[in-house]
Formats: sequence, structure tokens, C-alpha cells
Amino acid sequence: MNMNTALQELGAHENLLSDKEKTELDENGFTLFHDMISKDELQEFRERFEFLIEKEGKHAGCELGKKNLQPSRLLANVCNKGEIYDKVYTNPRLLAAIHYVLKDDFHISSLNSRDAAPGKGHQAFHQDGKPAKAIGDYNVCNSIWLLDDFTLENGCTRLVPGSHNFFKTPKSAMDDPKEKHPDEIYLVAPAGTVCVFNSHLWHGGTINTTENPRRALHCYFTSRTEKQQTNQMEHMRLTTWKRLSPAARYILGVDTE
Repeated sequence: MNMNTALQELGAHENLLSDKEKTELDENGFTLFHDMISKDELQEFRERFEFLIEKEGKHAGCELGKKNLQPSRLLANVCNKGEIYDKVYTNPRLLAAIHYVLKDDFHISSLNSRDAAPGKGHQAFHQDGKPAKAIGDYNVCNSIWLLDDFTLENGCTRLVPGSHNFFKTPKSAMDDPKEKHPDEIYLVAPAGTVCVFNSHLWHGGTINTTENPRRALHCYFTSRTEKQQTNQMEHMRLTTWKRLSPAARYILGVDTE
């Protein structure tokens, strides 16, 4: 198994992306896929999130380590926590976009689910990984699967368009990355939307000022030479491995046979 074969078997190819989406990824560092999650799937994802949060209790998110836990409801390693999540990291359109950004061989780094709970969720601007060294020299790409509407009031993500090509971190360029950036925009979109973004892009969550949940899935990929945030071989459950195709296993970065 190799990257090209895996993408071909999963139906992922560049023609799934429009010219507009490619331009947005190149210039702005992100694009939106609308209506990627059906109403039935949204309900299933939400119910699964609440079930796992209750089941795992204080241990929810422990796979990331205590130092990585956010002041929010967090689930980690959901690749191993339900068949419904298989359709996230093997989605052909998502994989086409990830491959368009990263170009080279890649694997999933982590699949987590997060809820910016009421009164929580604000983050400093940050990048996933180190700054890119040149245009096109990218090794991290992320996606946010909106399980609830993202609004200005409920903790939506903020982004700085074009910052994937700033070649510097927010911390080195801003007096306080927790504050507003003059060019920041907000990811306001309905549930069912997927935002794919070059995660050298400056981004961060905002505070949820409502009494409602703001749940999302974060499906994060890196070049295959980069260490995974969640070591999939270490956490892989046999029941998960058995149900997956060799192509899906390759995307996860686990033994295909």
C-alpha cells in the first residue's frame, strides 16, 4: 500500500475540488465544504459525543495527556470509539483537499472532538506545528467538522486569512496572541459544514457566551515524516483494525496487513 493507491481506493482525487476551493486554500489558507454532514449523521455524532463524554467522565481526553487538556469538553482518539468516525478520516473530498495542501505522503495525526462549553473556549492564536519555511512547504493540515452551528456568540473559530504564509508564529508577531488581530475573521457557518485549513494558518477558538454546546470534530493530518499527535499503532483496537480496509489503515498510519 502507498499514498496514491490508498487515495485511489478511497475515491479521493483532485477533481473533487473546485477551482475556487483550490484558490481559497492557496491564498486564504482555508475553504468551506457546505452540507458535508447530513442531518441524520449530525444527530448520530452529537449523541455519540454525549455518550462518550458521560462514559469517560474525568478521563475524557486523557490520550492527549493532562497538559494538553483544554478548558472544555474534549474527546481524544475517537478513531477507536465508533464506526461512525471512519467516514470522517476516509472522506474522499476531505482527503483530496488534504493532499492538495500537503502534496506528499501523509497520515492522520489525530481525530478529536471538542465542545466549547458555556463560558469557555477562548484560545490564543496559534499554529499546528512550526511555521512554513516557504510557500508550498507545508506539513500540517486540519479540518473542523461543525456538529453545531458556529456563531459569533457560541465560541466559533477565528482565523487570519493568508497567515499560513507569514512564516512566523503569532507569539513572535503579536504583543498578545489572545487579543484580536486586525485581519481576523470568524468561522460563522451552519452545522454540517466542514472547514479545511492549512494549519500553519493562525487560528484559535473564542469564548462561548451562550448556554448551548458548540461541538465539533477536529480531523488533523500531517506529513508522514511528522510524529502523530495520537500514536495510532499504540491506541489501535483490534475491533477497529478488523473493520477497516487496507487503504483506511494506511491513512491512519497503522500496519495494513
